[in-house]
Amino acid sequence: MSSSTPSSSPLAEPSPLAPSGWRKLTRLVEPIVLLVPSGVWLLLLLVAPTLLILELSLIPGFRVGQAAGGYGIGNYIEAFQPIYFQVILRSILFAVGSTVICMMLGFPVAYWIAIMAPLRWRNLLLVLFVLPLWTSSLLRAYAWIAILRPSGVLNSLLNVLHLPNQDWLNQTPAVYIGMAYSFLPYMVLILYASLEKLDRRLLEAASDLGATPQQTFWKVTVPQTLSGIAAGGLLVFITSLGEFVVPELLGGASSMTMSRLIYNQFLGATRNWGLGSSFSILMITGVSIGIALLLKYGDRDTTVT
Repeated sequence: MSSSTPSSSPLAEPSPLAPSGWRKLTRLVEPIVLLVPSGVWLLLLLVAPTLLILELSLIPGFRVGQAAGGYGIGNYIEAFQPIYFQVILRSILFAVGSTVICMMLGFPVAYWIAIMAPLRWRNLLLVLFVLPLWTSSLLRAYAWIAILRPSGVLNSLLNVLHLPNQDWLNQTPAVYIGMAYSFLPYMVLILYASLEKLDRRLLEAASDLGATPQQTFWKVTVPQTLSGIAAGGLLVFITSLGEFVVPELLGGASSMTMSRLIYNQFLGATRNWGLGSSFSILMITGVSIGIALLLKYGDRDTTVT
């Protein structure tokens, strides 16, 4: 009598590949689902209008109510005519000048708050310094009008000191004053964040080795804060390049910038949307280059050599 052992047939177990594949699919789909709302928002309100402006800029002489012609670069050629090129150059000079002024004023302030001020007062000092940013830029510009106008605060102070009055309003210096006042807090905040990470041991070592304060500043402090200097300078330059309120209210007609020129082309008497679109694309390109430089050099680690 032969007995045969029954063959055991275990229950089929689920393949381990299925859960793994599901996890991979989930990891792939989840970011896409999370990005869809913001992606649609950006496509509708940023990408689509920019592409529309780009298309209008390639239609020479396009005006509202007129039939559109063919595509070309006529608007860009007209944008670099001497009368318009002066406006572009003036906008760049305002942005560069504001950046230099903010750097010269902001670095000592940021250095004092980050290095010399008592630790318990630093946060309060930063809040007080950025307090003007809590008000509207329009209100700040009108405040400077009250200060700089012929019968304003500044000339009244000059009268008390028996000094001759100056015509400040509707002049180029007024634009630099207003723009530097508006963007100085940004510069101070970025430089403070960079100076706060300063390695104090290197400063002590430089002093022990006989370096003068000037040598310590240029050989130790500046190299360690180059990333903050680059980030602050580029941020102020980018913001100043597109500033509209301050040059319009404090500079007058003699201080027309690209922002005002674009406004005139779209909403002014000429209504040359093609030319205005070309100026817009040029400004977008300039700002994009600045942002690319900011992303490349703003957070770069610097080493002291």
